[in-house]
Amino acid sequence: MAKKSNKRKATEEKKEIVVKSKEEFSDEAEDSSANEEEDLLQKVNEVDGDSTDDEGIEQNYHSDDSVLEFESDDEGNFTGIKGKEAGEGEEDDEDVEGDSDEEDSIDEADIEDISGEEEEEEDADDEENEAEQEDSEDEVENLKEKAKDNGDEQVVKKKEKKPKTLNSNQANPAKALEDFNNELNKGDKNKKGIKTQNNSTKQYNEYENSDTSDEEDIRNTVGNIPMHWYDEYKHIGYDWDAKKIIKPPKGDQIDDFLRKIEDPNFWRTVKDPQTGQEVVLTDADIELIKRINSARIPNPEHNEYEPWIEWFTSEVEKMPIKNVPDHKRSFLPSVSEKKKIGRMVHALKMGWMKTMEEVEKEKQAKRGPKFYMLWETDTSREQMRRIHDPVSAPKRDLPGHAESYNPPPEYLFDEKEQKEWLKLKDEPHKRKLHFMPQKYRSLREVPAYPRYLRERFLRCLDLYLCPRTRRVKLNIDAEYLIPKLPSPKDLQPFPTVESLIYKGHTDLVRSVSVEPKGEYMVSGSDDKTVKIWEIATGRCIRTIETDDVVRCVAWCPNAKLSIIAVASGNRLLLINPKVGDKMLVKKTDDLLAEAPQIDSLESERIKTAVQWATADAAEQEKGVRLVITHFKPIRQVTWHGRGDYIASVMPEGANRSAIIHQLSKRRSQIPFAKSKGLIQCVLFHPIKPCLFVATQHNVRIYDLVKQELIKKLLTNSKWISGMSIHPKGDNLLVSTYDKKILWFDLDLSTKPYQTMRLHKNAVRSVAFHLRYPLFASASDDQSVIVSHGMVYNDLLQNPLIVPLKKLQTHDKVEEFGVLDVCWHPVQPWVFSTGADQTIRLYT
Repeated sequence: MAKKSNKRKATEEKKEIVVKSKEEFSDEAEDSSANEEEDLLQKVNEVDGDSTDDEGIEQNYHSDDSVLEFESDDEGNFTGIKGKEAGEGEEDDEDVEGDSDEEDSIDEADIEDISGEEEEEEDADDEENEAEQEDSEDEVENLKEKAKDNGDEQVVKKKEKKPKTLNSNQANPAKALEDFNNELNKGDKNKKGIKTQNNSTKQYNEYENSDTSDEEDIRNTVGNIPMHWYDEYKHIGYDWDAKKIIKPPKGDQIDDFLRKIEDPNFWRTVKDPQTGQEVVLTDADIELIKRINSARIPNPEHNEYEPWIEWFTSEVEKMPIKNVPDHKRSFLPSVSEKKKIGRMVHALKMGWMKTMEEVEKEKQAKRGPKFYMLWETDTSREQMRRIHDPVSAPKRDLPGHAESYNPPPEYLFDEKEQKEWLKLKDEPHKRKLHFMPQKYRSLREVPAYPRYLRERFLRCLDLYLCPRTRRVKLNIDAEYLIPKLPSPKDLQPFPTVESLIYKGHTDLVRSVSVEPKGEYMVSGSDDKTVKIWEIATGRCIRTIETDDVVRCVAWCPNAKLSIIAVASGNRLLLINPKVGDKMLVKKTDDLLAEAPQIDSLESERIKTAVQWATADAAEQEKGVRLVITHFKPIRQVTWHGRGDYIASVMPEGANRSAIIHQLSKRRSQIPFAKSKGLIQCVLFHPIKPCLFVATQHNVRIYDLVKQELIKKLLTNSKWISGMSIHPKGDNLLVSTYDKKILWFDLDLSTKPYQTMRLHKNAVRSVAFHLRYPLFASASDDQSVIVSHGMVYNDLLQNPLIVPLKKLQTHDKVEEFGVLDVCWHPVQPWVFSTGADQTIRLYT
């Protein structure tokens, strides 16, 4: 009886543990049904999709209310259960499936039935009862120890429950699907709220196991709109229940200042524009902002410089599609192929079929050019000389859209393009098109081409007179034809930038001249005024009004005299500018006031051409001292180097175009009795008693002492505009209206040593510098080009001419650009006058 009572107690304890585990497991399953939906589905999929080959090994899961431990061999096969005797293990092995099914469906009634059967079998063998009692007590103790170790009985029950689910799912997939639907239904009920173990309602949270840190704050439902729309309202938006979200109270600046002092987290507080709430940034947020501001990767754990891992090899391995050995019939000759090849061989022998090489040769023979000898047969001596590749006749380019009789409007010339096309009449190679596109309504209205016969004749000449032999051409690169010039950086100093603009004239400025010391400058304009400027400051010191257009001004090169020669209409004015040294000004006035005694009588030819006179009182106040009246308008005035002689040019004066005046004796002389062309300008030699006279086409050099012609320079140009002599007197620069600058070496030849086409329009003036190896040219293309012109003492060495800088700052006025250019006597500065009423200084 004692044994029976002990056995009954152990059975009741076991029954209580099993019931309790079932209740806890059901509660836990209800709480976590949503999380187990995916697990159930995964288990069903694993069962259905299991395709592994276990080769006859059956894997059975044993489920019991107690914690079971399995024994397995090295290969993972089931061998037995730990903690039981060998006899019980053998009994369990006999019917594993039956036991598992019975254990899956255990409930309280079954436990009572088992206990009832145990009461009926009380009279069985005592030894067997004692063994079973010991086993049950061991199982109870194991369960309690497991529960204590884990600290939570749910963990034990979950572990016991999982093998059951696996076993039932594996045994019956239909039942597994039914269980899965039941679990889903439980999950739907659970979302509405289910009592947990603590009998408290728990709301289902859909974001419980997901990361919502990057999602937007959706408390305000107005969306992505400008929040300043709500500035005039008390609310800032609406929540999910369509209720207004009231703006938080705003403090004034004093409250913000007090919060800034008192609140340690004020510096990390930001305002949410969606809700108007203030959010305190955490250290992690601040660290993230710092990393983004410093252009670093936000994640500090990310390593930018991790070693490269080559996941895929770059080597392409040759893998066979199939590795089946060839069939036996592939080694046997085909009868049909044998007959086919026999027919092809027979066709080749008979000439019916040709090889690929023969076909290619025939194609090349048809494709190649066919030459016909014009004068003799192919069996002549030219054939004997082996001339097999005569030069092919040149071909003209294919016509374009502009050559159509009805071209599109964008190909027709406008007025500007038409002017440019006509302007390049002398240089047709620079035109984009050799004709002017014209538009006709129909082909019948197109007139005959006027130059057809001439061009066809020239075309035939090209064909007939084309050389019959191939000549070997010399490949000469353009680099070999261009001389190697030094870099402009090595030839400094020279003017590069515009420094000053002298404004004051109201019409185009024709001429400019600089004082010998380089402090003052004089300019003459079409506004009938002469202005004296201070070079350093750009200030106009004095303005002298005249009666006519001022065409030329020239400051006396003698530093001991302060005189300016001004050509105004028919009068040549000698003006004392009253600037600089006062003693020099007084000395000049005294010199011009004394009238010298005239020894010899002047001829009538000179008297009718020139009259000397002292200025009247009104002009004396302006600074005019002497007036030399000419019979025609004066175009140019130039001084001799000593400052005693002045030469004036009147292009309309015929035989008396050039007149030389002597200041000290107040007399004039006409050097030429007969005119040899329209004189454009004259120039005194800086050292020798020579006079350079430029007509429209040529330059003549006269010896004033011997009164004879020394040399005639051939310019090969249409119209000469100006001249400038090198300070050493051996080289001459000539500018022309046909865009050329000519450099003459007077000791070398009468033809130009160098012809420079640097400008795109007429060249108005050229000038040498007195000290530096520089010269400048002014043109109607609004540019002043500064060039390096080095003249060597060695007569065997040619002058070095290098264009340095193009200065283009003047504005164009009625086809006029830069009219005159003049160098500073000391500094490498250049002055230019333009039609835009300005004088510009480049330094």
